[in-house]
Amino acid sequence: MGMLDILIGQQGDDVDNYCNLSWENRLYAFGACFVIGVFLSIFGSIEIFFQKYTAFALLYSLGTIVALAGTCFLRGPMSQIKKMFDKDRLVATIVLIAAIILTIVCGTVIKVPILAIICCIVQFLAFTWYTLSYIPYARNAVKSCFSGCTGIECPC
Repeated sequence: MGMLDILIGQQGDDVDNYCNLSWENRLYAFGACFVIGVFLSIFGSIEIFFQKYTAFALLYSLGTIVALAGTCFLRGPMSQIKKMFDKDRLVATIVLIAAIILTIVCGTVIKVPILAIICCIVQFLAFTWYTLSYIPYARNAVKSCFSGCTGIECPC
């Protein structure tokens, strides 16, 4: 097993081993999902200006889901799901999933635009916090920056 495999967690779950993509193809697939997810989120955000809140909620949330699904190409789906629910990411994962669901519900079922926008902001912050958990010391740097700028100690 190569050093890169160890770093990205390719220890060999059966489901993850069925993927025959090369590392380069996995990176392309991840990049494609990430770019598509960002574009969906941007297009969804543009819908706010046309007061199409249902389209906003659906496109923005779909963009987040597609970008998140792209990470499965890097680690494998089972390994990624296990990592999502590690103790370091558990709160961010639960908040992210809840925010995605609430954004869709607020935008499509109960149709309260301000709640959909608030849930979208929470979704963005949770996705950012979740993503930072994969970068060594990134959360600590953000907390230090927040504390330095505001003088408030970050409780998380």
